[in-house]
Amino acid sequence: MSWNPALDPTLPDATALEAIETVIVPRARDLGGFSVRRALPAPRRQMVGPFIFFDAVGPVEFLTGQGIDVRPHPHIGLGTVTYLYRGEFEHRDSLGTHQMIYPGEVNWMVAGHGVTHSERTSAATRAAPSSLFGIQTWVALPEAREDDPAMFEHHGKEALPFLEGEGKEVRLILGDAWGARAPVTMLSETFYADVTLAPEAKLPMPDNHEDRALYVVSGAVEIAGDVFEAGQMMVFRPGDAITVTAGPLGARLMALGGATMNGPRYISWNFVSSSKEKIEAAKADWAAGDWAHGRFQLPPGDAEEFIPLP
Repeated sequence: MSWNPALDPTLPDATALEAIETVIVPRARDLGGFSVRRALPAPRRQMVGPFIFFDAVGPVEFLTGQGIDVRPHPHIGLGTVTYLYRGEFEHRDSLGTHQMIYPGEVNWMVAGHGVTHSERTSAATRAAPSSLFGIQTWVALPEAREDDPAMFEHHGKEALPFLEGEGKEVRLILGDAWGARAPVTMLSETFYADVTLAPEAKLPMPDNHEDRALYVVSGAVEIAGDVFEAGQMMVFRPGDAITVTAGPLGARLMALGGATMNGPRYISWNFVSSSKEKIEAAKADWAAGDWAHGRFQLPPGDAEEFIPLP
């Protein structure tokens, strides 16, 4: 669809850097054979809206026979979002899902009371050199929905709203923004978008969400006269009118946010919850390894190994 004509054509700019509440420089993490840059949680900011983990994966190049092997592992109290720029993942989970994901598509898995999944590079892709680049996020669930049954959704590239015009290309991955709504089932107010800007193009941030942030994937943007390069996340103050301008080489961004959660969340290993007790119970259930009768089962088709509780 064309760029939303209802947007104010004057594109009000932030007039001062006070409009930026926090600038986050992600920490590099080695996950064995590849690295991620983790922007959330950060020392000064645990969440942006419901987003509680934000990892930039790669870019990484693999030789023939190589790839990613994230063995089966558990989650509670969160939703995982996988979005790729290059490469692919083969997803399997304890619901019986077996789903490939390619660039521009979205995998959305809600852990709820408990789910197990794995992510690997497929055998077909390993047959030749390959690359991987994408973003993985965790979305904290509302307290009242933390114990919901697990669920999984996949939406192809063609199903996600695509806005373009005036040097902007925006694919809305989750939630609602700029007059569009993505088809993914959300449990709280959220927006998440893949944005590509031509040189000097301007993007107004959505004004219908309390928490808003931008992560610079490539290129650079200018906000209130200051320049922010690739690998930085800017978190904006609620209520301020914000417009970002791409640098001379353009920019690719991830825009994210939503309603502020009702309180902080506890995080331990792969578990997120409003309750320490729920996390300790999940740890005990995973350590027990009762795949036949316990809370956690191993994914069909990938049940030969798993990641032990640290």
